[in-house]
Amino acid sequence: MLDEFGDIDIYLFDQLLRGRIAPGMRVLDAGCGEGRNLVYLLRQGFDVFATDRDPAAIAAVRALATSLSPRLDAHHFRVEPIEALSFADESMDAVISSAVLHFARDDAHFDAMVTEMWRVLKPEGLLFCRLASSIGMADRMQPLGQGRYLVPDGSARYLVDDTRLVNMTAALGGRLLDPIKTTIVQDLRCMTTWVTGKPPARSRS
Repeated sequence: MLDEFGDIDIYLFDQLLRGRIAPGMRVLDAGCGEGRNLVYLLRQGFDVFATDRDPAAIAAVRALATSLSPRLDAHHFRVEPIEALSFADESMDAVISSAVLHFARDDAHFDAMVTEMWRVLKPEGLLFCRLASSIGMADRMQPLGQGRYLVPDGSARYLVDDTRLVNMTAALGGRLLDPIKTTIVQDLRCMTTWVTGKPPARSRS
């Protein structure tokens, strides 16, 4: 199982099981790290793209792709920040952002990252985000300013709440494909899944 799926995020796996992300799609992992969510996608013939600001992470993903899907060009995997993607407008069927957005410096940085992922997403595409939040533990978070908080696990994170995500979805012109779901991890932190769909081209003003 590990060979086939790698250490895939279980909530991303749920999207695969429901057919929302299917083989043949162009999928971008924005902030991919060393590719924990890409093993299955590469094995199953997805048209995979990935970015990370860490050159070592991209080197690891290129090596993984060479092993599992050698047909893919190395240029699919790029060293660049999420807020400055080099991919064309509306070029991806799905964009994944797993455990990345909570590293935002402030509101403006968070907005820039989300807006840029939305820019490269095709009409009717899917944006999957997994990120830290204050949902269910707001009284345990210590504000540090600029939208960042000290979390009970000792880390400093940019945190969102339900209202922030609902308002961001509306500002993008998207719609929630699933209810916003949050897992409280042993009273130490909260991790939220935010799945948003882009409308068809004909319905956008």
